[in-house]
Amino acid sequence: MLWLLAAAAFSALPNDYAKSKDWLCRPGRADACAEDIAVTLVPAKGKPKREAIGRTNERSADCFYVYPTVSMDPTPNSDMIADEGERGMAASQLAPFRSVCRTFAPMYRQVTLTALRAMMGGAADKSDHDLAYRDVRDAWRDYLARDNHGRPFVLIGHSQGSQLLKRLIAEDIDGKPVQRRLLSAILPGTSVLVPRGKSVGGDLKSIPLCRAVGQTGCALTWATYRATPGPPANAIFGRSNDPALEAGCTNPARLAGGAAPLDGLHGHPWWKGGVAQFARPANWPLPTRFARIAGLLSGECVRRNGVSYLAVTATATTPLYEVAVGPATIGDTAYPDWGFHVVDIAIVEGDLIRLVRSQAKAWRAYR
Repeated sequence: MLWLLAAAAFSALPNDYAKSKDWLCRPGRADACAEDIAVTLVPAKGKPKREAIGRTNERSADCFYVYPTVSMDPTPNSDMIADEGERGMAASQLAPFRSVCRTFAPMYRQVTLTALRAMMGGAADKSDHDLAYRDVRDAWRDYLARDNHGRPFVLIGHSQGSQLLKRLIAEDIDGKPVQRRLLSAILPGTSVLVPRGKSVGGDLKSIPLCRAVGQTGCALTWATYRATPGPPANAIFGRSNDPALEAGCTNPARLAGGAAPLDGLHGHPWWKGGVAQFARPANWPLPTRFARIAGLLSGECVRRNGVSYLAVTATATTPLYEVAVGPATIGDTAYPDWGFHVVDIAIVEGDLIRLVRSQAKAWRAYR
């Protein structure tokens, strides 16, 4: 018993983010973010064509990324060893951004999928949420001290990662001098609350929602459900418990509002039984990890029945539909309350990369 207590105390000690091993991605390394980001364009008509990879020397900004709940460790909080889940998710969500920014992704002792499933089954929450947050905060402060050197930065999260970044922004960035270097905070898969009908206030006091291309110092947030049938009554995301506040929604493809085609980078990971699968499935017919599928999806931010969400309309006109965003792939048949959650970033990643490029250009022009 004493050994177990000692081990638990040791596991809660702060990480030393000056050490390379505590980072999933850092610039100039052969790591998860250095994997192949080649894309095959699948047009509405004609043959697929391999796209040229964006110039990797356009690194005028930094991207600091916190990955979502992906660890399959058996403990309530994960260890600091990068497994397939952490590496694969960074390769899927963050690596494509390296054409527009240097990539930084800390390992952190997140609340695991094991703990999440137990809680979904009615078990008590035995995980340490503050431990996960302290890791992210410590990594952020290390990045600022050793790597930033006055450069503009983008914060990118998803789900648990977005929750932790939202807290980090509120405590370490919002209203402080470092806010002037913020290009955007990309926080899908969690609720960023704003006063009803407003774009600023609520969770983030002085950081507004992004409403125009080239706008900097702003936040993007969305929760994704199919337009038809829409979120069910027990939808998890896009809600507020405060009648004066609502969950913000920004459509990365059209920040000013309205429907627009979504430029997604579809590919790994695929999902099976709520677990990310990073091996290429047998029915994936393309030679590249990512596919840009013309006309596959469109989206619009809407608010219905107390839920603010990115309503996605999908077409089934391509053979890649089922393996890219089909219900069996993303799991919204089995878990309709989660909706498109697992592909929140993938379905708009092309739009996000262009947005970061325009923000970096606008920030440097202004300064």
